[in-house]
Amino acid sequence: MRIMTGVLLAFVGAALAVITTGIGSAVAVGMVGECAAGVVTEDPDKFGQTLLLQALPGTQGIYGLLTGFLIMQKVGIIGGNLVELSLYQGLYILAAALPITVVGYLSTIAQSKATAAGVAMIAKRPEELGKAIVYAVMVETYAVLALLASILLLFGITL
Repeated sequence: MRIMTGVLLAFVGAALAVITTGIGSAVAVGMVGECAAGVVTEDPDKFGQTLLLQALPGTQGIYGLLTGFLIMQKVGIIGGNLVELSLYQGLYILAAALPITVVGYLSTIAQSKATAAGVAMIAKRPEELGKAIVYAVMVETYAVLALLASILLLFGITL
């Protein structure tokens, strides 16, 4: 049995991208949900607005999952044709996963704070939902840039 260190490193990259952004999104959606539950307890008509805000920090988990799938596709896990990778190719793939792994996780936590503040804002002024969304989306920008960086790095690796 051969040890395929390059493939193992690629798997670690895919796993880190999925795990860190998934954990961050789960924690963030939960935090915003706690704030939203308090608002909806006082005014059930605000459920739709708070649900929209609660969903926003969950997107980084999707970005991490997308990156993980792209890595799995590149190394042949998806499609059933596993590619033999050198140590350096595996390291390149692991490095390509790092932008979404790190920025995805940290931006999710930051976005949950901005979004929780947005929930508090619409508790008093529901007409300001658009502004609350803008505050959350400003943080989202950096997660999207990290996703783009990871994808471009991954597509730049020749196998």
